[in-house]
Amino acid sequence: MDNDVIRVGLLGCGNVGAALVQILSAEGDAIAERTGLHLEVTRVAVRNTAKARGVDLPAERFTHDGDSVVNDPDIDVIVEVIGGIEPARSFILDALKAGKPVISGNKELLANVGAELFEAAHAAGRDLLFEAAVAGGIPLIRPLRESLAGEPITRVMGIVNGTTNYILTKMTDEGASYHDALAEAQSLGFAERDPTADIDGFDAAAKAAIIASIAFGVRVVAGDVYREGISGITESDISFARKLGYVIKLLAIVEKIGGAVAVRVHPTMVPMSHPLASVRDSFNAVFIEGDAVGELMFYGRGAGGPPSASAVLGDLLDAAHNLRAGGAGRSPTLGRARIMPIDEVTSQFFLTMDVSDRPGVMHDVSGVTMRHAVSIRSMDQEPLGDNARLGFVFHSALERDMQATLQDLRELPVVERLGSLMRVIGPE
Repeated sequence: MDNDVIRVGLLGCGNVGAALVQILSAEGDAIAERTGLHLEVTRVAVRNTAKARGVDLPAERFTHDGDSVVNDPDIDVIVEVIGGIEPARSFILDALKAGKPVISGNKELLANVGAELFEAAHAAGRDLLFEAAVAGGIPLIRPLRESLAGEPITRVMGIVNGTTNYILTKMTDEGASYHDALAEAQSLGFAERDPTADIDGFDAAAKAAIIASIAFGVRVVAGDVYREGISGITESDISFARKLGYVIKLLAIVEKIGGAVAVRVHPTMVPMSHPLASVRDSFNAVFIEGDAVGELMFYGRGAGGPPSASAVLGDLLDAAHNLRAGGAGRSPTLGRARIMPIDEVTSQFFLTMDVSDRPGVMHDVSGVTMRHAVSIRSMDQEPLGDNARLGFVFHSALERDMQATLQDLRELPVVERLGSLMRVIGPE
């Protein structure tokens, strides 16, 4: 390796890969002046070499053959932004075995086989860095892994999916329906034609698994994450939340509870006074709570080509400096911990129900909640023809007790329909 030239092999040249090349083309000289490193993308593996990508690279640098990029002895560092499990996993393992640091933005891969990749990086003595995999351009993984390495972190929660936050913002601020807000997000490019990964919480769950693994040093995979999406959120839910002093956000929440770790993604009622409540549109924010540091929040654009490419570039410079020095940063070491099932988690809850508008309704409802040790904190009511729509906020209760309460409420003659059940954060 030349003293100041770092030759980069790029796997994938979509939104993030192309943005990285564009940044290096525009800022390469300034980066070299600040860091002493000249980063040069020398080979790029893509599926379609004929596709225009808006990057200033000679055509001969593009290839269909990812293996040839990984195994090229003239390449110093590999950047993987192709997504998916395979062939990304094999490319990364081969690169590490060849002594090449790897930078990845692949949340799906890291959320499922991250432990294997970390072990391979440790064995090779090379970096595996992945800042762009969780919150786009927001610096999160590096602070968790380095600045807060000794901090007894108790909880990390945040908005880690810009598509769902955009939809919920439109519903909250403009009174849009879920379907209209989704259609607008798709028209603006915030949501895919098939938005399942975003709206059903799969994207956020993968990110939650990575956050939990790094924050607590334990093996957590995407399948360990309890997950609910936002497709069931209605205008009535938004209205009730506002009247009660809350906004609805899709949150990823990871907590250390005793010796166990609880990891979940679901719509959440957030007090309007909480910093996360003011995070709008496609922005992301992550809130960290620790015993010593107290509360921290990281905020910014959590997706998109340029923000994610900025995170990749930061990792690339770290890996290049370490490689030039002949070593690597500290690879995560993941132990084992019990993953707490959702029915053992304690939360506050919000529930709507349509009931017959007649005397004795509250007596019947409160009788059920008391039977399961679920205490009503507050209640609001809206007229609904001959019926009424009730909105309840409940004090903290076990999930399994709340679910048992729901089962018995469905059997009450006065209950016409049970609506949304959401968890609530904030003071009792």
